[in-house]
Amino acid sequence: MSSESTPDTKNCAAEGATGGEVVTADTPAYASKKTFKDYIPFIAMGVMMIAVQAIALTMAPIMNSAGYTAFEDPDAFENTIFFIAILLLFTAAMLLLIKYRGKKILSWIIAGSILLVLVYIFAAIFALFCDAKLLTDIAAIVVAVLAVVLLYKYPEWYVIDILGTIICAGTAAIFGISFEIMPVILLLVLLAVYDAISVYKTKHMLTLAESIISTKAPILVVVPKKMNYSYIREGLEIKKDKTERGAFMMGMGDLIMPSILVVSAFIFVDAPAIAFGVSLPVLTAIIGSLCGLAVLLYFVAKGNAQAGLPTLNGGVIIGFLVGCALSGSWDWMQGIL
Repeated sequence: MSSESTPDTKNCAAEGATGGEVVTADTPAYASKKTFKDYIPFIAMGVMMIAVQAIALTMAPIMNSAGYTAFEDPDAFENTIFFIAILLLFTAAMLLLIKYRGKKILSWIIAGSILLVLVYIFAAIFALFCDAKLLTDIAAIVVAVLAVVLLYKYPEWYVIDILGTIICAGTAAIFGISFEIMPVILLLVLLAVYDAISVYKTKHMLTLAESIISTKAPILVVVPKKMNYSYIREGLEIKKDKTERGAFMMGMGDLIMPSILVVSAFIFVDAPAIAFGVSLPVLTAIIGSLCGLAVLLYFVAKGNAQAGLPTLNGGVIIGFLVGCALSGSWDWMQGIL
């Protein structure tokens, strides 16, 4: 899910576009050559996070009105348990497919999931411009199919990132309107714990990420270190000799999960808008997610594999609670305390 919010290896290297000499972060030469350009990929990840949350906030009211919720009762804690159970079953199924050489089947499952999400997303977008539901549904299916074909036929990094941002935003919007505050906070805490265990203890998330990368399945975002980097040509293979790749990558889950709380706060927290049409708890949740991302990228820059959700989810939860404290918006806790 989020283990690949990491550089490729322990050595954080800067590799030339022509495959020349590799200079690692362990050497003085690398440190002396670091410039502002070296930080652009990290800034790009922050911009991507903001884009996902901005699009999700725009789409959430439309999806909510259209009834695109994943659960009937957004206040039920059973939703969280169901979500975790489905995640564990899906992960186990993917690991089994990888173990028994079923990567082709895995690729089709991922493609089908992406297609389904894109249909919902484009249906919500087209609903902004057309009230004819049948027409918008047909258009959404056609555009979603074309988008998936483009992802698989021409999986260049900018195609993956543009469509990946839309996918992350739509998914965050769907689950944001499906979970009220307490269930989503519980969900984020449990996912953070699971992510840490799967990356640092069992390490099965690393195995899963490496296998998915080898299939070039578009369920991560790719941030190149140089503009002439090509995902089609170079890929993101995790090499045994720990040499550097030409890009950073971040699992879509790292963009989706903290954004769910941002959307949930926007839909379910009763607080006045203070800027950009959002309330203080929503704004501080966004800031908190960016702070969590900054902490994550600090450790990523050191070159070690990192679980993304502990810092990302922790940041967005803390940010949200700070906003609630400053605005006095605690209505969502009624019936709990």
